[in-house]
Amino acid sequence: MTDTTRPDTTQPDVAPPDATTADARPDWLDHGRWPAPIRSIGMGEHRVAYSDRGGDGPTLLLVHVGTWSIVWRDVVDRLAADFRVVTLDAPGNGLSTGPARVTIADAARAVDAVVRHLGLDDLTLVFHDLGGPATLEAAAGWPERVRGLAAVNTFGWRPEGPAFRGMLAVMGSAVVRESDAWTGWLVRATSGRFGVGRHLDRDGRRTFRRGMPRRGRRAFHHYLRSARRHDFTTIEATVADLGHLPLLTVFGSRNDPLGFQPRWAERFDDVTAVEVPGGNHFPMCDDPVLVADAITTWHRRAVR
Repeated sequence: MTDTTRPDTTQPDVAPPDATTADARPDWLDHGRWPAPIRSIGMGEHRVAYSDRGGDGPTLLLVHVGTWSIVWRDVVDRLAADFRVVTLDAPGNGLSTGPARVTIADAARAVDAVVRHLGLDDLTLVFHDLGGPATLEAAAGWPERVRGLAAVNTFGWRPEGPAFRGMLAVMGSAVVRESDAWTGWLVRATSGRFGVGRHLDRDGRRTFRRGMPRRGRRAFHHYLRSARRHDFTTIEATVADLGHLPLLTVFGSRNDPLGFQPRWAERFDDVTAVEVPGGNHFPMCDDPVLVADAITTWHRRAVR
């Protein structure tokens, strides 16, 4: 069984501008932990939270699917001086609501909704983890808006091979999902120094975990399950269509066991590859200065 639902590329299912909620942050997320205003837009009966920070510079859309946007915080702090930086939480993640069983198609519709709602154009897509498939599926509706892509520890093709598909099957299984939902063992591990927490203090790690309550932990595993079953036809076609654009790949030196970084290089003509020394699955958290500088330098040279 495959998940073949695709984003609406003609009419976004979003609330009108006057239904946008400004600075709709929870009490536990203070401005020090996330300096940007938080807004949300309607997508059907659910709401998608996003932040829009920076000035009049080129637009970067940063998309992560699985946990929530706080993984980008330290990179955004450095990019906002030169760029307009937009982030969002996928349905069921972080500050966004979502259906009980979220899919890659739901995340793609959220990306599409934010882009259309804000009227983003001439934008560079920066995506991490399952944000890769979701963003590329959404971009099928507006390839003319894209000027460059930055792939951060992610993929953009159908999962193949026993190692990749087996990992998605195990992590997306009901047994693993419910054990994590009730105990939070994975989110605790992810908040540590080998995950997002290398440069976070105790309160910062606690804030990350607060954004992953039980429903968020379940959503994470549903996304993994969906990635294994999703129809990647549109995603792979988008990669082919955008293959002439400049691409930046950023991977942790300790976290590319399936060789995703060289596979990206096979699909694009103009590729800049960056490896974060000692980096793991969240290289933007391992070395936010290096990653922000890499994006800025690459964008000035290749995209502008």
